[in-house]
Amino acid sequence: MTSFRTALIALCLALPLPAAAQGLLGPASNQDQFLPVDEAFRFGASADGGAQVALDWQIAPGYYLYRHRVSAKTETEGFSLGEVALPAGKKKTDEFFGDVEVYYDALAATVPVLRPEGGSAFDIAVTYQGCADAGLCYPPVTKTVSIELPPPGTPPRSEAPVMVAEQDRLARLIADGGLLVVMATFFGFGLLLAFTPCVLPMIPILSGIIAGQGAAATPSRSFLLSLTYVLGMAATYTIAGAAFAAAGQQAQAFFQQPWIIILFAGLFVVLALAMFGLFDLKIPAALETRLAAVSGRQKAGSFVGTAIMGALSALVVTACVAPPMVAALAVIGQTGDVLRGALALFAMAMGMGAPLLLVGVAGGRFLPHAGPWMTAIKTLFGVLFLAVAVWMLERILPGPLTLALWALLVIVAGYYFGGFGRGAPGDAAIRLLTRGAGLAAIVWGILMLVGAAAGGHDPLQPLRGASLPGFGGSAAARSAEALPFVKVASVEELDRELAAAQAAGKPAMLDFYADWCVSCKEMEKYTFSVAAVQQDLAGFALLKADVTANNEADQALLRRFGVYGPPTTAFFGTHGRECRPFRLVGFVKADDFRAHLARFAREC
Repeated sequence: MTSFRTALIALCLALPLPAAAQGLLGPASNQDQFLPVDEAFRFGASADGGAQVALDWQIAPGYYLYRHRVSAKTETEGFSLGEVALPAGKKKTDEFFGDVEVYYDALAATVPVLRPEGGSAFDIAVTYQGCADAGLCYPPVTKTVSIELPPPGTPPRSEAPVMVAEQDRLARLIADGGLLVVMATFFGFGLLLAFTPCVLPMIPILSGIIAGQGAAATPSRSFLLSLTYVLGMAATYTIAGAAFAAAGQQAQAFFQQPWIIILFAGLFVVLALAMFGLFDLKIPAALETRLAAVSGRQKAGSFVGTAIMGALSALVVTACVAPPMVAALAVIGQTGDVLRGALALFAMAMGMGAPLLLVGVAGGRFLPHAGPWMTAIKTLFGVLFLAVAVWMLERILPGPLTLALWALLVIVAGYYFGGFGRGAPGDAAIRLLTRGAGLAAIVWGILMLVGAAAGGHDPLQPLRGASLPGFGGSAAARSAEALPFVKVASVEELDRELAAAQAAGKPAMLDFYADWCVSCKEMEKYTFSVAAVQQDLAGFALLKADVTANNEADQALLRRFGVYGPPTTAFFGTHGRECRPFRLVGFVKADDFRAHLARFAREC
C-alpha cells in the first residue's frame, strides 16, 4: 500500500498541472516563500558550433534539477537530435524517485543535432523538472527555443576551458575536499585577508589593549591576551556566520545598522579617553573578585574584556565579503553541511587573526612599561582608537563631515606629538624632527578642513573632488570619474532594466553596493574610476543595487541572486541571463577586472 501511494504521488508530480491547480502544491502563505519556476531555474539554449546545441540553466540557491528529468526533442522536419549529454550530478535520495542525481547552482549540457543539407533553423523543445530544498516540487516544464545553426564544421565553443567562479570552486572544495586540506586552504586565505582594510583596524585595537596593561604587559601575558582576542573573534565570526547562513540571512548587513556602528564607535571614544588618562576602566569590584576566585588570577577580567572586544570586532569591524567567506556560507546555506562550512570559517578567521599574535608578542616585548614614554605611548593609542571610531563612522556619515573629523584628529595629534605648548623630549635634533612632523600634520589637517568645506571626502587627497578652481573639483570633473550606473531598488526595476538591455542587444553588469562596505569604496576608487575599465564597460548596461538600508526590497534583491553581501558584481549576457561563472565577489584590481571582462566577452 505504501509503495502504491509513493508511486501515485511520483506520477502526479511528473504530470503538468493546470494553472488553477498550482495552489494545491501548498497554502498560499507557504507558496510566497518560493520563487516562480522561471526564476528558480533560468533556462537558455543557443547554437554551439555547427552540430550541437548548448543548454544552460542558472539554478537559484536552495533549488535543484533532476538529472533524469532533462530531455530534448524537435519536430522540425529534417532535423533530429541525439541524447542530451549531461554531466554527473550530486547523489541524492529522493522521497519519490529514490536514488537520483541532481544539480545545484548551474547546469550546462549539450545536444547533438543531425541537420538536413542546407538546413540551419529549427525549434528545440527542452523538458526539465526541479524542486526546492524546503520541500516544494515543481511540475515538469517544457521550453521551446528557435535555434539558428552556423555553417557545418563550425567548432563548438564548449571546447574552451570552462569558467568557474572562485567562490563556486571553493564551495566545491569545502563540500568534497579532505577536511585538513580545506582548513589549511582557508587558513591561508585568512592570512591574505588579514592585510586588507577590513581587518587592519584590529591591529590598533589589540595594541591599545596591550598598551593599557602598563607594567603588566609581559611578552607571555601579551601573547595570551592576543590569543584570547583572536579566539573571541574567530569563535564569534564562525557562530554568527553559520547561524545567519543557515537561516538565509545576511549577518554582514545586520551588524552594519547605523545604531550599532554609532554604539561601537562610541565605545572606542570611551577607550580613547581612558588612554588619555581621564579615567580608569575597571569592571565592578564584586565581579572582578568572583572572576579572580574562579581563575586564581587577579587579571581575569582583562581576558574576559579582551575576548568580548574580539567578538565585537568580528561582528562590526571586519565587515567585508570575499570569495572564501561566500563559499563557506553557501555550503552551509545550500547543502546544510554546517560542520564543514563552520570549520572553514573558523580556519579563515584564525588565519585573519594570526598576524595579531605577532603584534601581541612584539607589543609585550618592545612597548615601554614605565616612565614618561609610557604616557606618550598610551596617548598615541588613544589617538588610534579615535581613528578607528572615525573610520567606522565613515560608513554612515557624509564624506565632507568625515573628512572634517579626520582633519580635527590630525591637527590635535600634530599639536600634541609635535611638542607645541610643552617641551619636546630629547635633544635638539629630536625636538626639531618631532616639531617638523607635528607641523606637517597640522598643515595636512588644515588642507583637509579646506577640502571638507569645499565638498571633498578623501583624507589622502583632500582637495580632490572639492569645488575649488584649479584642483579639478568641478561637478563635471567629478561626474566624469564615476560610471553612469542606473540604480535599481527592487526586483521589478531590475527585471525592467535587464529586459531593456536584452532588447538593445547589450550585456549588463549589476553591482551590489552599500555605504558601510569598505571594499565597495575600494572598487569605486581603484577600479571603476580607471579610464581603461570605463572604456571596456562602455557597451554595458550598468546597474547598481544599493543595499545600504537592508530593507525588504534590498533583501529580495540579495535573495534573488543568492548574494551574501556587497561587493558582489554579476554579469548578464545579451540573452538577458546571468553568466553565473563570471560573478565576482570582493575587491578586484583594475587589471584583473579588465581581464575578467575580456574573457566574459569571449565566452558569454
